[in-house]
Amino acid sequence: QKSTRFTQPHRSTMSLEGLEAKIKSGKAPLDDLLTMAKASENAERYSDMCSFMRDLVDAKVKAGEDLTVEERNLLSVAYKNAVGARRASWRTLSLDEYKRNVLIDEYKEKVSGEMKSICSEVLDVLEKTLVPNVEKMIEKSENKFEALVFYLKMAGDYYRYLSEIVPEGYEKKAEEKYKKGTELAERHLIATHPIRLGLALNFSVCYYEILKNPKSACEMAKKAFDAAISKLDSLDEASYKDSTLIMQLLRDNLTLWTSSEKPDMPESADEED
Repeated sequence: QKSTRFTQPHRSTMSLEGLEAKIKSGKAPLDDLLTMAKASENAERYSDMCSFMRDLVDAKVKAGEDLTVEERNLLSVAYKNAVGARRASWRTLSLDEYKRNVLIDEYKEKVSGEMKSICSEVLDVLEKTLVPNVEKMIEKSENKFEALVFYLKMAGDYYRYLSEIVPEGYEKKAEEKYKKGTELAERHLIATHPIRLGLALNFSVCYYEILKNPKSACEMAKKAFDAAISKLDSLDEASYKDSTLIMQLLRDNLTLWTSSEKPDMPESADEED
């Protein structure tokens, strides 16, 4: 998944070595960090992209700022692609044909270790830096609820990914983050807002696949879909495509979940698929 189409990068006179020195000293220019994050994305070097985005987060928060919408999306894309490849690998290695094979089991452990490392890394950025930063801004009466819901949804997503591979209570952390985000979204974001809809989609998938609560999954998906349908006239052109796509995924999942007696059901769809 890509954040945007390729755009002409910011022209910098700084060398890569010079930028790395600036990063170590905490004085890296924001434009250069953003340029390198976008270049890493276009080159599909997502580990590098994650690194540049972490440096950008540190620099912005140090300056008393939050990420812009574009920067938030870049952060999401960086980690979504970094962990998404490992998720797909782990699922493949979990197929029946690979079971009872010591060599494959060890390889699967290696993949799950990489997943845990990436998830822990982004959760650290979210929980120790971005969420506290916007909560402080909200305390000062700044309207940063959209950003807070975005970060809480993202935290819920990565706890959900962890719960897929490690039965260590991560499912409760995912539920906690999703619940807090949902409460805020229902108070501060319109029903057709793509972040609110995406949160409902992924939370309902968490209910169905992780928490094994199909009743709550269906209720949440239906509630979000019905609320958005009733406010369809309020959709602006900028978010129309994103919102209607997520609404379609909500409806598809509802159809899937209410037909669960059928054999060989496909996996539920979330925003990352």
